[in-house]
Amino acid sequence: MLYPLSYHFVMCEWYRTMHNDMPMKETIIMSVGGSLIVPGEIDTTFLTNLKKFIDIQTATGRRFIIIAGGGRTARNYQDAAAAVTELTNDDLDWMGIHATRLNGHLLRTIFRDTAYRVMLTNPDDVQDVPHDEKVIIASGYRPGSSTDLRAIQIAKLVGAKKVINLSNIDYVYTDDPRTNPDATKIETISWDDFRALIPTEWDPGLSSPFDPIAAKEADESGIEVAIINGAHMAEVGNYVSEKDFIGTKIS
Repeated sequence: MLYPLSYHFVMCEWYRTMHNDMPMKETIIMSVGGSLIVPGEIDTTFLTNLKKFIDIQTATGRRFIIIAGGGRTARNYQDAAAAVTELTNDDLDWMGIHATRLNGHLLRTIFRDTAYRVMLTNPDDVQDVPHDEKVIIASGYRPGSSTDLRAIQIAKLVGAKKVINLSNIDYVYTDDPRTNPDATKIETISWDDFRALIPTEWDPGLSSPFDPIAAKEADESGIEVAIINGAHMAEVGNYVSEKDFIGTKIS
């Protein structure tokens, strides 16, 4: 039997009420750099602050999709393998991908009380996750790019127009401030100008504030990226609340 649209709307509202399910405000995509999860040893202070932040935000109705990076764990394995034998870029990428999956499983365990039961490795799988899941954890997928690209791809799939990139820097600079004293911090920049500052190709050992392949796709898709220091979760809160924040906004 077919029912009018008004009937389906009423039934959805009844379902939310019966399950105490607050309608979601928005879906926020967050790429968490492995340098924050494992800067040397696993950083439990950062993980504790991240969990507190996400728990507070989801209680207000926001939904988070968190993509874990590989960081020091990936580099340790890559360096060890390279010391023994010659590696291809695919070898390096696959070790990095598996490091993101280990870090992702760590996040999935920390958020076990609120997170979707499966960690996503294929970004396309986000389309199969129920919309009422408050936290979804994802990781790397295939060689040829970083988890930055997966964050952009997932944003496109769920219709999100903003991605938060949590890193260990306060701002993106015009050049490396460690070697160039004239480098200046960037608070707001266009994708055209940002892409002129970074390489055009992906490399597993690339040191860039954002993956150039991901930057190209974000530019073409009209997705805004905010690069924020994960040590300052209050600034992330300012960004999601559309307040001034310490960090770099690329759009």
